[in-house]
Amino acid sequence: MAVAEKQQTVIGASVPRLDVREKVTGAAVYADDIQFGPGLLHCRVKRSPIPHGIIKRIDTSKAEKLPGVKVVVTGADFPDRIGLYLKDRHIFARDRVRFIGEPVAAVAAVTEEIAEKALELIDVEYEELPGVFDPVYGASPEAPLLHPELGTYEYPNFIFPKPGTNIANHFKIRKGDTEAAWPQCAAIVEHTFRIPHVQHVPIEPHVAVAKAEENGQVTLWASTQSPFAQRALIAKALHIPESKLRVIAPFVGGGFGCKAGVTMEAIPVAVALKLPGYPIKLRLTREEEFYTNFVRQGLVIKIKVGCDKDGNLLALENTMYWDGGAYTEYGVNVTRAGGYSSTGPYDIPNVKTDSMCVYTNHPVGGAYRGFGMAELHTGIDQAMDMLAEKIGMDRVEFFKKNCIRGGDVLATGMVIHDVGIEDCIDAVAKDLNWGVKEKPSGPNKVRGKGIALAWKAPAMPPNAGSSAIVKLNADGTVDVSVGGQEIGQGTFTVMAQIAAETLGVPYENVRVTGPIDTRYSPYEWQTVASRLTWSMGNAVRNAALDARQKVLNVVAEAWQQDPKELDIKNGYVISYRTEDTMPLKDVVVYGIPKPNDQGWIGGPIVGTGSFMPTYVTGLDPETGQGDRAVVHYTTGAQGVDLEVDLETGQITILKAVSAFDVGKAINPELVKQQMEGGMVQGLSSAIFEECKLEKGVMRNPSFVDYRIATAIDVPPIMDTFIIEHAQDDGPFGARGIGEHPLVPSIAAVASALRDALGIRITNPPFSAEKVYLALVEAGLAK
Repeated sequence: MAVAEKQQTVIGASVPRLDVREKVTGAAVYADDIQFGPGLLHCRVKRSPIPHGIIKRIDTSKAEKLPGVKVVVTGADFPDRIGLYLKDRHIFARDRVRFIGEPVAAVAAVTEEIAEKALELIDVEYEELPGVFDPVYGASPEAPLLHPELGTYEYPNFIFPKPGTNIANHFKIRKGDTEAAWPQCAAIVEHTFRIPHVQHVPIEPHVAVAKAEENGQVTLWASTQSPFAQRALIAKALHIPESKLRVIAPFVGGGFGCKAGVTMEAIPVAVALKLPGYPIKLRLTREEEFYTNFVRQGLVIKIKVGCDKDGNLLALENTMYWDGGAYTEYGVNVTRAGGYSSTGPYDIPNVKTDSMCVYTNHPVGGAYRGFGMAELHTGIDQAMDMLAEKIGMDRVEFFKKNCIRGGDVLATGMVIHDVGIEDCIDAVAKDLNWGVKEKPSGPNKVRGKGIALAWKAPAMPPNAGSSAIVKLNADGTVDVSVGGQEIGQGTFTVMAQIAAETLGVPYENVRVTGPIDTRYSPYEWQTVASRLTWSMGNAVRNAALDARQKVLNVVAEAWQQDPKELDIKNGYVISYRTEDTMPLKDVVVYGIPKPNDQGWIGGPIVGTGSFMPTYVTGLDPETGQGDRAVVHYTTGAQGVDLEVDLETGQITILKAVSAFDVGKAINPELVKQQMEGGMVQGLSSAIFEECKLEKGVMRNPSFVDYRIATAIDVPPIMDTFIIEHAQDDGPFGARGIGEHPLVPSIAAVASALRDALGIRITNPPFSAEKVYLALVEAGLAK
């Protein structure tokens, strides 16, 4: 085989997904599919029926006597707190409940029906307390304190709680002088936006099974995005040595953030510790999913922004009240991300930001696809649209005049890397036929277009690391072990492409091993923040480089050549000097025999690699200034062309266009699918989705009353454009795209509505009812 015939590249190729056959045939095993035999016990949870109150008494005696019940546990059994950042909650409420659905006790029984019956026999006496159901009120001195002991909680040094208030984190930006800038502005827009809570609603509900052994070993099988974080958090809260807690994570049926961190997984582990030898299974009902697990927290955002007569942005004041719910979990970090990204992808010289995470008596706010950016951009991009209109400038021209460019100094003091957002704006505007008014399909319909921008950085602590192992097999195939989870985004496929390209083997020869198992898989911080392609991809590339070098060293010794003269192409080691070739299978396990039966060279080849972004620095707590707040930003733009029925208020999205700068698309088809999926989810939250909370009660905890987009709501035309400005530290120049396409959707729809109707409706969801009532109020409908 000639050397020239072995050239290959799989980077930038839309190869098929590794997991496609198992998923489409139903062969994939999820947590609920695992069989545990006749010893399996079923766990159900007694939950608070009130949003805020003191627990006066819990009587479990009747439940314990019910035949079939094996154990009943309460907060009295587990005194320590748990939490990803701010450790502010107990696994079971001990003295006070703070939201409807908070766990108070749990039962393990031989059937789910008996466990449910036992819950009815647990008697809990409460003293109800006044609640907090609005974050602005919650941040005021008049609001009752929900966490009087806030000052005693454990938290990292980048979170800033304010003891004696309901503010769990207060992130500030102070850049330039906004007060001096306002008089220089030719136009100023001030507006308050309210963005509601929404739910993640993955296809697969939460399932977790735990088993404790008499020797102290504990195993947790869970549908999770964060097996390593769960191991660390649960082990600490329950005093289990981390080495004795093993988390196994099989296939995950969607997460969107709700299966990150710890939600319900600590409950079966706690119960299992009281019943060694029995597997304890907790499977949430869909109704429980809605109001007991993480929600995307609500946001009240007050924006004041101004520009000069030429449309140049001069100043921004951005005050955000995040409705963190009863406990903060990811909420404090969403607040931080909203703070350091508070300008959106705009270059603004004077900025004042106050981003506050406020305790309320609502469900716990957690990670949700976009990690606060969709909520932020709903406000910031609508405000920009309003300002462009006020100054009399075309939106696209305004966006291009003010968007960030490589080398700009951001609000945190960080110098931004090369970004392709201008290319994204141009691509969307051209495809949307921007500036051309399209005809509606009927006399009672109007049509409009809107464009919004987006950016997002991986929101993570500065020491979020990745690692990988690349093992070569005797037949020349390759096993890649990682700790990041495949949750539908295609990460295993991308990891296989990176390993194949780096090693020089066919993509078809690479397998990514699973399930993720904290005992055997290499460490990964979490599958969140759209960071796996970049961070775990770097670890895989480093592991593959390590394995590759070991192979070359062995062959170089056998051939008595310099390793620099050798290469690996298409599964063969080749020599550029002699054109000798050797298949990998002849090298990578058994080595190469020396001449004259004088022993062997080499042996099993295993490569290891890791990646840690050590260059991220802290920020000043009073000004938010620092050298490098985040690892990088992914930027983009999105536009919609929509039609509104003036008789019903119903919106129809006729066309949606998305363009993002991904650095390098390792697998363009997967990038396209992420863009399309993100747009549909974003349009769903723009038009349909809202957790209807009244005094802490969720009024629509089911798919009957909580509407999400279905196949008939998908726009008939969805165009996507991949822009590639290479990320300097990304594998092959890549950066993440998992969450970003959802971020600008609400603002794009809001601006298109304004274009169509001539009136502005700012607060999502833009349901038919809300749009119609706005038309009536404006005198456009009867």
